[in-house]
Amino acid sequence: HPPPVAASKEEQKRLLQNRPDQPQNPKVLRIAVIGAPNAGKSTLSNQLLGRKVFPVSKKVHTTRCKAQGVITYEDTQLIILDTPGLTNRFKAKRHNLDKTMLTDPWDSMKQADIVLVLVDVSDHWTRDSLSREVLNCLSKFPQIPSVLVLNKVDLVKNKFILLNLVTELTEGIVNGKKLKVRSACKEDSSSSAESLHQISQASPPENRARESHCLQEADQAQEGSSLDTSSDTRASESKVTTETQWPKDCGPTDLKDRKGWPCFQEIFMLAALHGEEVDTLKQYLLMQAKPGPWEFHSGVLTSQSPQEICNNIIREKILEYLPKEVPYSVTQVTELWEEGPSGELLIMQSLFVPRKSHMMMLIGRGGKVISKIAEEAGQDLMNAFLCDVRLKLKVDLRT
Repeated sequence: HPPPVAASKEEQKRLLQNRPDQPQNPKVLRIAVIGAPNAGKSTLSNQLLGRKVFPVSKKVHTTRCKAQGVITYEDTQLIILDTPGLTNRFKAKRHNLDKTMLTDPWDSMKQADIVLVLVDVSDHWTRDSLSREVLNCLSKFPQIPSVLVLNKVDLVKNKFILLNLVTELTEGIVNGKKLKVRSACKEDSSSSAESLHQISQASPPENRARESHCLQEADQAQEGSSLDTSSDTRASESKVTTETQWPKDCGPTDLKDRKGWPCFQEIFMLAALHGEEVDTLKQYLLMQAKPGPWEFHSGVLTSQSPQEICNNIIREKILEYLPKEVPYSVTQVTELWEEGPSGELLIMQSLFVPRKSHMMMLIGRGGKVISKIAEEAGQDLMNAFLCDVRLKLKVDLRT
């Protein structure tokens, strides 16, 4: 069971400053999670941690700053660097984003031992190629092992689409090998997780996580292939043949016409929102950890302060309930943060907006919207701190 986040700023600061309680043979792995905005990076990070400490929303740029999550399991510590979605200056200006939104993902890459590249396979417009920002990031740090993670696979009805996507996103090469998949059709079960197991093939033994169903490659061999692409209710049993072919272009190069990256070591397919196959990825990451001292005490779950977690979760709800660009103009100010007479956490926060129309939208008819935001945010905070939380929100015009 993951530890709760300390509800007081002083207690969290003390935990972060505590000397790590090193085991006899400590191992550590620093993981950068990158991808386009709204690919599911924070959702995956929360699932890996086992507790929600990062904000999650359907709107882009919910994560505004670089934050760390800490998984401590036996003698191994995984440090997750949850980062803002890779964006450009035009989009940053449009969404009123801080300049650090442009630099934080790059800073995370510099610290990482491994990088997870998340792709939202449910997005028909973007899923068949890596974004220019992601490719640029990977080409600047070719020495860092990278793993492709196809997220939201439960939303893809035809599982053969996933095989085609893998071919595009890896340029047909995984772990230095060009693989061919000769496919035989088989009736699919109703479970998307079982479908993925049937589609997926484990990696070579030297890199394999226990019972890992990570997909190595999906170059559907055109000669001798028996794929029935017209059926949505079938999955493929794949037989993989390999031929060593380590690509020479895993470095800074012309990315103009490139859609994929031929230097991924592994591929995982999962549904982070529902936790499908997340544990498989977690086991793989634990096995990639290298000998080295822990950076955090085992009681630490995140490097964020309690107030930062609170701000992020409230903003998440605002993003969910307010339309279009309105939430990005809200300013949050914490007025009260103290322990109540029965040990509950009392929080009062003021939300300042630039226009009266925004104010009316945030309050809602009869105060229903702001009440709903406070109720849901309070529940998330209770789950993070494992204590009773009384959250009060006020809305006012920004002077």
